[in-house]
Amino acid sequence: MHVKKTKPEINKVYQIKKHTLIHILSGTGGIQVDFKNYFDWQEKGIFLEYGQYIKFLSDDFVIRKYEFHDEDQFYNNEVRVLFKHLISLGYINLEECNECKSFLYEQTSEEPKSIIDVSSKQWYWQNPFKANKEEYQIIFDTKEIIDREFSNSLTTKDLVDLINQRGYNAQSLIKDKIGLSVKNLMSSKRLIESKREIAFTDKTVQEISYELGYKDDAYFNRVFKNTTGQTPKQFRDNFDFKNRDLFTQDIVALLKEHHTQERSLEFYADKMNLSIKTLGKKVQAKMNTSLGQLIRLELINTAKLMLIEGESITQISRNLGFEEPNHFSSFFKHYSGITPTEFKTKKHN
Repeated sequence: MHVKKTKPEINKVYQIKKHTLIHILSGTGGIQVDFKNYFDWQEKGIFLEYGQYIKFLSDDFVIRKYEFHDEDQFYNNEVRVLFKHLISLGYINLEECNECKSFLYEQTSEEPKSIIDVSSKQWYWQNPFKANKEEYQIIFDTKEIIDREFSNSLTTKDLVDLINQRGYNAQSLIKDKIGLSVKNLMSSKRLIESKREIAFTDKTVQEISYELGYKDDAYFNRVFKNTTGQTPKQFRDNFDFKNRDLFTQDIVALLKEHHTQERSLEFYADKMNLSIKTLGKKVQAKMNTSLGQLIRLELINTAKLMLIEGESITQISRNLGFEEPNHFSSFFKHYSGITPTEFKTKKHN
């Protein structure tokens, strides 16, 4: 196992070459994995498999990266739940796992198998899909078949027939446990692979559409735009894998500097020399979220840091520009799920 502590560059795409565990030690803002942005990475160990990528949307992250070299262990049916993602990130919640903390926070020289074993145990304890182990195997069997067959134009019935060998109705099991149909999972996989090919290769749209099993490139263009709101060409230009333009850095820097005083979209549009509408479209295209959401997240992250440092709710509400402490408390609970007092108590404990 290779362990490295590093400060990643903002907006740089880090391709995952080996099964990897990423522990974010500090930082603010969001991360992006496989074209989805995540802002709730705190206190989590994030598992990524070969072929994925991670991008950091702020310049103050410090991470510890664990690369696992023994690939054989990842074919274990119980371990794969950490790395083979369905609808979100694979992660373990470190706040609820003292055994995990002993590995990650103290950076012990334990065998990688020990880290994987305790992480897998924690994942099943978290039980995100509220399933038993046998049901999880059916769900992840389906995931593996989709990963293998997504470009072969199989029908939903073909897929279900491939996985219904244990007496389960896979279609209804997956719908019940994760809220999506097998067809939805297949469509999601094809979309991610479409984005990956468009963003990271120089292949033509026609080449990509044929390789992914679409009837023709015009149909692929139509499906892609209906799903993402952008044509493949627009998506490639906006993702900007090779050049890493400064738009993301500029808007993140502005938010860090001004979010405690300024929440007006007009203010940020003026600073970026864009109309509100154009700025909103660019933020959505490049960061997969809204400017309003970014402002709220900066406020929540700053509030959390102040709470950890022991500042009073009254002082925090004043510093962040809220008229009354109860307005701040309502805002915090709405966007973080718990009250400032509950957050403070949880961190203290």
